[in-house]
Amino acid sequence: MKKILVPCDFSVPSIEAFKFAIDMASQSEGQVILLNVVELPKMHDTMMPVMDYEMSFFNELKKTAEKHFDKIRKHAVDKNVKTTTLVELGSIQHSIIRIAEEKKVDLIVMGTHGASGVRELFIGSHTDKIVRNAPVPVIAIHKSTKVKMIKHIVFPTHLSLTEGKLVKQVNKLQEFFSAKLHLLVVNTPGNMKRTTDEELGISEYAEYYKLENFTINTRNDFTVESGITEFTHEIKADMIAMGTHGRKGLAHFFLQSIAEDVVNHADCAVWTFVTK
Repeated sequence: MKKILVPCDFSVPSIEAFKFAIDMASQSEGQVILLNVVELPKMHDTMMPVMDYEMSFFNELKKTAEKHFDKIRKHAVDKNVKTTTLVELGSIQHSIIRIAEEKKVDLIVMGTHGASGVRELFIGSHTDKIVRNAPVPVIAIHKSTKVKMIKHIVFPTHLSLTEGKLVKQVNKLQEFFSAKLHLLVVNTPGNMKRTTDEELGISEYAEYYKLENFTINTRNDFTVESGITEFTHEIKADMIAMGTHGRKGLAHFFLQSIAEDVVNHADCAVWTFVTK
């Protein structure tokens, strides 16, 4: 986690994400890249950018963004962490993904307001779109969070023995925070199993992946999302770590990603990794 990208719209959640990223970079002796994306308005009839004032408008917004960057740098606890800033013109989602790839970042840290109801279904937050498509792990920050606070990480799993790439990333996460991992299987009415069978399955899963410093947990709930969030509240965990398949198009519309649901509704930090 040497190079951390923080998309920033200068909202309170994005500033909290910046402070958390600085905290992480201080511990890993890494650096932080602050990114502001200017997404210009579209003409309703053509859906093309308004070209007449596009560049002049962008240049003005870029100057404003640089002033805001100077202000939020004052929030950095560790002034020795290298921080660079970028202002890009284009689609917010595509720009974040492109910069993450171009700069070869290890992690994206984003602030989020969450989303609910019609807004979540048809528009969604920028954060959940990045969660679905990011080439690297993403941490969504909802409120002020410090690295030293992350000591209990909930890891929901389907007990698949073909997710070695995901587990490897979770191991790195656990090691970075020196945290305890809480393995969790959520049973729903359509997929109910005996607790003893599930606990045995979790034990075999942990042994297969050689996990350490973990607990075994099962919960019954109406949805996987509510089972995860309720368990997280119950044990007062500090972070949720989840894999996501990054579904797109109709598959995403009809099979909404559980990880995105959790990002939108959890009140603690949520780490995600696309396992496609």
